[in-house]
Parts: sequence; C-alpha cells; structure tokens
Amino acid sequence: MTQVVGKNQERISRRQVDKFAERRAQLAASALRTLSELGYARTSLREIAQNSEFSHGVLHYYFRDKVELITYCVRQYKAECVTRYDQIVITAGSAEELKHGFATAMAGTLREDATMHRLWYDLRNQALFEESFRDDVLEIDQSLEQMIWRIVSQYAELAGSPAAASPAVAYALFDGLFQQALLRHLTGHDGALSDLQAGVEQLLERLVTYA
Repeated sequence: MTQVVGKNQERISRRQVDKFAERRAQLAASALRTLSELGYARTSLREIAQNSEFSHGVLHYYFRDKVELITYCVRQYKAECVTRYDQIVITAGSAEELKHGFATAMAGTLREDATMHRLWYDLRNQALFEESFRDDVLEIDQSLEQMIWRIVSQYAELAGSPAAASPAVAYALFDGLFQQALLRHLTGHDGALSDLQAGVEQLLERLVTYA
C-alpha cells in the first residue's frame, strides 16, 4: 500500500513539474517578440507583460527576473536552431549538397529570424558586463560551436579531405560572417542574404584542405 501511495505521489509530482515547464515555455514564447524587438536594456518584466496576455505577477512567478527569462528564451530558440542544422548533416548525401543546404539555411534564418539573432548578440554582449549572464551564454556559445563543427567535419569527410581549422576557429569565422550579414540586413542592405549565402559556401570550401 505504501509503495502504491509513493508511486502516485511521484506521478503527481512529475505532472506538476511538467506543467510548470510547459507554462514557462508558453510564457517565453509570448515574450519573445517583445524581447527581440526591444532588446535587453529597454525591456523589463513589466514591459513584457504589457505586450502579452500575461500579467506581471504571472511572469514573475515563473521567472525570477528578466535575466532568467531572456536566457531561457534564447536557449530555447538556439536549441531549435541546432536541431535544424543537424538535420542538414544527417540528410546531405554529398559535400556539394551539404554546402548548399548549410548556406541556404543560414540565409533563411537571417531572413526569417533576424530579431531573434539580434537578441542573442545583445545577450552575448551583455555577458561582458553582467556576470549573471556568463554561464548561460558560454553554454549556448559552446553548443553553437559544436553545431558548426558537425557541419565542417561532415563536409570534410564527404569531400575526402581534412578540416583546415579547429572547432573554435571555424565557429568564430562563421559567427563573424553571420553577425556582419545581420547588421547589413537590419540596415536594409539588399545583398545581405545573397552575400551571406555565397560567403558561407566559400568559407566552408576554404576550411577544408584538399590534397
């Protein structure tokens, strides 16, 4: 009897945890637009509440402060990005297909999610000043570096040549290329997307040493 009661309590506790996590995800999704439009410095939990269907009290119950909310939102979005690029690695049957798929995806996410990427760079810059951001930013950054390396190493394998850079260098190069394209895109530069796509393909080729 005691074991049955214990199992029931465990199931109830698990459901409560799942509901809490689901509610946090709903709140984060609702807050993303305000966060991505206004950025870190100009956004407060109260501001987010005013632009969503949730009250300030509800937001504060699920998130201690805007630091926790912003890092949660960015972490959730970047995790989706990683999954998207990993699918390219899995499905590409040749080096050329992988190169084109990766470049197209990079240009696509710049076009569709520019404000979310802007929020990420805002958060990463804030981590230089806000110690509370640093662990989360470093963890997200590491996951992105690993994602890029899976692309580069798979491309090298399909091309039959070794990669000519370390994971950290490869990530820094692609990240710099993307951030530059983001700025140009946000300022209305017509060629930002096509330039990024071409640049990604060229860079990926150059990161592989052909015998």
